[in-house]
Amino acid sequence: MTDPTTLTHSPAATYNPALAVLRPLLGAAALGLVVLYGVAFAESPLAHNAAHDVRHITVAPCH
Repeated sequence: MTDPTTLTHSPAATYNPALAVLRPLLGAAALGLVVLYGVAFAESPLAHNAAHDVRHITVAPCH
């Protein structure tokens, strides 16, 4: 008989499918926010105005 204290957990036993879906979604959302707000505060008027227009289209407060 095998001693239960010597058994190790397999990686398959700790796999969580919800985390497998949630991590990429959260990463993409965080990257999108960084890009959006990074461009919104850019020195270039063209990049700033493009981000400003997107914020108006998505009904986000900007003023």
